Amino acid sequence: MNAPTPIDVLLLHGLWMRGFAMAMLHRRLRDDGFRVHQFEYMSVAAPPEQAIERLRRRIRQLAPGPVHVVGHSLGGILALLACRDDDLPVGRIVCLGSPLNGSGAARGLTHSWGGDMLLGRSRELLEHGLERWDGQREVGMIAGRQPMGLGALVGELGDQHDGTVGVEETRLPGLAAHCVLETSHTGMLVSADVARQVAVFLREGRFDA
Repeated sequence: MNAPTPIDVLLLHGLWMRGFAMAMLHRRLRDDGFRVHQFEYMSVAAPPEQAIERLRRRIRQLAPGPVHVVGHSLGGILALLACRDDDLPVGRIVCLGSPLNGSGAARGLTHSWGGDMLLGRSRELLEHGLERWDGQREVGMIAGRQPMGLGALVGELGDQHDGTVGVEETRLPGLAAHCVLETSHTGMLVSADVARQVAVFLREGRFDA
C-alpha cells in the first residue's frame, strides 16, 4: 500500500525576521508528517500587498492538494489577507501571536522617535489589523501569555500578553478556534506545545484541549 501524500504547509515569519526563525517549527512539523515550505518576504521595506500577491502565487504552485499556512505575528495577518478569496486550494490557517485586531505596541512605536522607520510599510496594517474573518478557510489562533518582551514598554497590551502582543489583540470575529499557551512571542517559534497544537489544528480544525 502506498503511503499517503504529505500535506503541504507554508510558514510565514513575522516582522524584522527571516525564514530561519521558523526552523524549529519547520522541523517539528516535518517530523510530524507534513511537507513544509518557508515563505520569505520583506516585512519593512516592501508593501504588504507585494508579499500577499507572492504568497497567493506560491499557494497556487503547490496545488492541487490542500495547502495550509502558518504565520507568526505579522505573517498571520498576511496569511489571512492572501486567503480571504476562495480561488485558492483548500487548507487551514494557524496564526501565532498575530495582532489581528491591531497592535498596541505598533501604535506606541508610531508615536516614538524612529517608530515609522522600524515598522516601515507594514505600519498601518499592524496598527489597525482586520475587522473580521469571513473567508472560507478555518483559522486557528495560538496566543501567548508569558510576558517576556519589550512591547509593554511602548504600548498598552492589556492584562495578558506575550511580551509583544496582547491576548485580546489576537481575538477576531470569525476565527474557528483560539487557545492561549504559556509562551512568549518569540518563544512560540521553539515551543513543542505550540508545534503540537499547530499540527492538531491543521489536521482536525480544532486545538487539543
